[in-house]
Amino acid sequence: MANIPVISIVDDDAWARSGLEDLILSLGYKTLTFESAEQFIQSGDIDQTACLITDLQMPGWSGLELQSHLRREGYRIPIIFVTAFPTEQHRARALEDGAIGFLNKPFDAQSLVDCLAHAVAR
Repeated sequence: MANIPVISIVDDDAWARSGLEDLILSLGYKTLTFESAEQFIQSGDIDQTACLITDLQMPGWSGLELQSHLRREGYRIPIIFVTAFPTEQHRARALEDGAIGFLNKPFDAQSLVDCLAHAVAR
């Protein structure tokens, strides 16, 4: 039996986390959800994460700060950003630092599906 990829979701908005989790589960992936970047870092679940979906703006660490921390620590997890407050500066920084997706809320579900397929194919 093949291993099912684990998709970790970091978003301070419970509704957004729940909606993302429902979509990802419907695609056949496993999910882990976290309400903050710090909670994800402290969880011990980083190594099993095949792809990380994170909000950009959250209390505490932002999604960009989470991305920077993971890179500094040597993790190369594919990251998809989702945000209700997109700026070209944030998009450029996220993508330059290796993000595989930067989606504006609300986003088309197919865009997320395509990003996830690309992430788990790595």
